[in-house]
Amino acid sequence: MASSWLSSTMREGIYTQTVGRRILYFERVSSTMDEASALAEGGAENGTVVVAEEQWASRGRFSRPWVSPKGNLSLSVILRPQGTAAGYISMLAGVAVVRAIGKTTRLDARLKWPNDVLVDGKKLCGILVEPSYLSDQLQYAVVGIGVNVALDPTETPEISQTATSLTMETGGAVHRGHLLRKLLQEMDTLYLELERTAPRTSGALPDAPRLLDEYRSCLDTLGQHVEVSWQGDICCGFAEDVNEMGNLMLKLEDGRTKVLSAGEVTLARPAASEVS
Repeated sequence: MASSWLSSTMREGIYTQTVGRRILYFERVSSTMDEASALAEGGAENGTVVVAEEQWASRGRFSRPWVSPKGNLSLSVILRPQGTAAGYISMLAGVAVVRAIGKTTRLDARLKWPNDVLVDGKKLCGILVEPSYLSDQLQYAVVGIGVNVALDPTETPEISQTATSLTMETGGAVHRGHLLRKLLQEMDTLYLELERTAPRTSGALPDAPRLLDEYRSCLDTLGQHVEVSWQGDICCGFAEDVNEMGNLMLKLEDGRTKVLSAGEVTLARPAASEVS
């Protein structure tokens, strides 16, 4: 049985075509990612959403634990994109969260590449995308989203200086149901447009979906000197742009451009020769 905040939201209606047509609620699970993955393996329909009040083994990118107590918004969405649309799912999730937070709270949320959601430089939301392939064909992708709604970061020392929540930033209570509805609506809108516009076959892409332009506009990382760590390697340079698939284009100190598909970004000081 869904909690009161979710039950009332569902009674009022979600009003989406694909994302959120089926919503499953759990009081307490290991992680919504695990539940959604199991459902997807069992044939759950495109757009199925798993919501949990509390997770006891939730995870973020790079298998890091994600603090997920009661009072926050924790969900995973099963998507079955066609053709090249699969390559845009991470961008889609980030833009949808930024839109939903802005329209629900009027906060100016931003993205740290590839898809951490920040407010005033502190992490507000984590996004994790886990694809599943069979013989090189994407079967589905599970998109996990954890929004700090009522979290008090000071209660968790390891994130006390780096995280924030909607309650802290707005100075008042934020209705999770309203945020969930808007988030699913934004995901649905972006997903339907992506399915209409992305090419059905792999290869060179024509004009990238409008999603890419909006994703660029949300990125705080661009125009910054950054350090990117990935699989034991560390690259330093100037974050110039993202390409048509959202990969970071990093101008190195020797003038070469390195394209990165993943990594952990931190701000870095520019090289001495670049300081005027």
